[in-house]
Amino acid sequence: MAGDVVEQTEEERHAPPPLDPEVRARRDAALRHVRILGDPILKTKARAVERFDDELREEVARMAVLMHDALGIGLAAPQVGISHRVLVYRVEPDSPTAALVNPQIEWSSRDEEISEEGCLSLPLIHVEVERPVAVLVRARDEHGDELVIEATGLEARVIQHEIDHLDGILILDRTSREQRKAAMRALREAEQAAASVA
Repeated sequence: MAGDVVEQTEEERHAPPPLDPEVRARRDAALRHVRILGDPILKTKARAVERFDDELREEVARMAVLMHDALGIGLAAPQVGISHRVLVYRVEPDSPTAALVNPQIEWSSRDEEISEEGCLSLPLIHVEVERPVAVLVRARDEHGDELVIEATGLEARVIQHEIDHLDGILILDRTSREQRKAAMRALREAEQAAASVA
């Protein structure tokens, strides 16, 4: 009836706006290429890259497109089934995608911060993770040129998250037992709901 007030739940008030159908279709297609919790490659330490060739550059370009289409801000090679120490990220929507090959954290700040993290490999899961606020990372780009990155804030968090993937570590390994149990319960419930719809 006109004039009726419809109450929104807390979850509905904080939900992101619905995606444009074309964006949603691209996101769904990209996510089909991302390995999810339970895939053994996500718990395996990735191998160092030794050859900086066209194949590596194609891998990086493909990962950048998948990350963009999946609406992610970081993606590691194991997440797309490749056991390489390669990651891509882009914190700002307008900035170019950065690729880090064989990254190593050389220094981490003593100051740490707890913030909520999600992961393309753990759909619908968000947990609180404590990480250093700043890091110094040494890596190479996809051409083999040496990089030294001093990252703070969100950039530092994203790089650490993706390097964890290269070491077979997931955000569930970095959170409290209670949050891990709640996240796994939410994941099971989502899987059951999806199965009942199919």
